[in-house]
Amino acid sequence: MPQDRTPLSRPVIAIAGLGIESSTFSPARTEAPAFHPQRGEEVLTRYPFLAAGEPLRAAADWRGALVGKSLPGGMATAAAFAELADDLVARLAAMPHLDGLWYDIHGAMSVEGIDDAEALLLDRIRTVIGPDVLVSTSMDLHGNVSRRLAHQSDLITCYRMAPHEDYLETKERAARNLVQLLESGAPRPVKAWVPVPVLLAGEQTSTRIEPAKSVYAAVEEVEATDGVIDAAIWVGYAWADEPRNRATVVVTGESEQAVAAGAERLARGFWDARRDFAFVAPTGTLDECLDAALGSTARPYLISDTGDNPTAGGAGDVTWGLTQVLARPEFRDPDGPIVIYASVPGPAAVDAAVRAGIGATVTVTAGAEVDDRHAGPITLTGVVHAVRHGDRDAETEVVLRVGSVYVILTRLRKPYHHEHDFTDLSLDPRGADIVLVKIGYLEPELFDLAADWKMALTPGGVDQDLVRLGHRRIRRPMFPFDPDMADPDLSARIIPASTAPLTGADE
Repeated sequence: MPQDRTPLSRPVIAIAGLGIESSTFSPARTEAPAFHPQRGEEVLTRYPFLAAGEPLRAAADWRGALVGKSLPGGMATAAAFAELADDLVARLAAMPHLDGLWYDIHGAMSVEGIDDAEALLLDRIRTVIGPDVLVSTSMDLHGNVSRRLAHQSDLITCYRMAPHEDYLETKERAARNLVQLLESGAPRPVKAWVPVPVLLAGEQTSTRIEPAKSVYAAVEEVEATDGVIDAAIWVGYAWADEPRNRATVVVTGESEQAVAAGAERLARGFWDARRDFAFVAPTGTLDECLDAALGSTARPYLISDTGDNPTAGGAGDVTWGLTQVLARPEFRDPDGPIVIYASVPGPAAVDAAVRAGIGATVTVTAGAEVDDRHAGPITLTGVVHAVRHGDRDAETEVVLRVGSVYVILTRLRKPYHHEHDFTDLSLDPRGADIVLVKIGYLEPELFDLAADWKMALTPGGVDQDLVRLGHRRIRRPMFPFDPDMADPDLSARIIPASTAPLTGADE
């Protein structure tokens, strides 16, 4: 164990990281601009708890390097990763001596030709900041934690809620724990890492319901144990095919005995619950979900078009779901049940609708420019209902009324998670009969808005039927791919401090 360090009165801490949740089963590719990188002092504006006057801001000399976060999507191109990583590392290399680094990532970034991109980037960062700088890593619980990433991090934590209503709380915890460790002058913490051979979709592991609710409730109990600083369970990312993709537990603290016991408790709880995880909502085919909505009096009735969810890594331009909706005779009459469909990208279609103007009837073609495996481009004839410019993600949005269906078309793909995403387009989701959104579990505002909802198991790059996707590189056996596998070794692997060499396989 390294010697105690001298406590610091006001440590110098850099902030850096790249984040995306990227599906290797999508043909889409993500380029550097999608990360909207922020640099220097601009980085600090991302975090309300680092605003001027906040106690945590005053506790350290914070230095922004580069932080970039993209909407989930396809794999990052090798060129995009190289461009952003080179910039990030160069900015850290140009900084004066650092005491700490807050590494703010997602954990599910796939890059062309690279496995475990976040660990590779942290390796590069270590070459310029040195082995003695303390690193605190914050992640999404749908990220992946290889032994290599845990080794290079002194502190590591993730969200405890899905949906991620605690995302800012988690980031603040990562920053605060780093400051407290530096101020204390204590030795580097001990880390207990346990890989759990389970790979499930987020929609099957929502903390809104059991068993995830109880599995994650145990995290705070372990964290409260003497000798423990932080505890975390990662579900892992189901729509990428790398050896690191699986569930993981890491517990960090001063006591090797306490972190080992806590990690084994959490890992066993996750493993024992594996067969009880279920989708967070009733599921069915899209037709079954539409039939249920039409037969219900609950309004609005929300349906998740899950297979092309852009916030899980889908390309966002799969037209299969919209094609099925528009083929239904119930929606061909403008006086039929009001349906809102969000959304399909189509730059040319958007341009044509903008030129025509609100109230005009247009015929346009959209979608399937990236992912045409399930349906081709869709041609729509409808009335332009709304036009909106300036959205951060979509850039320009238009709404076409086709029969009784209000179809949202975008220049670039966009997730629709908030009520204002619809009302900004002169749409009334509360007054609609059916709101059909490309999403998985409903984000909080949509969940509160829905009178009832179902998840449609539709095709796409984030297909909820994981077994049929065709994983070939994950470590086997793995549940649910090998449902009758023997119980795994869930003993804690004690990871040495990042100054010590890493030995042994990344099991």
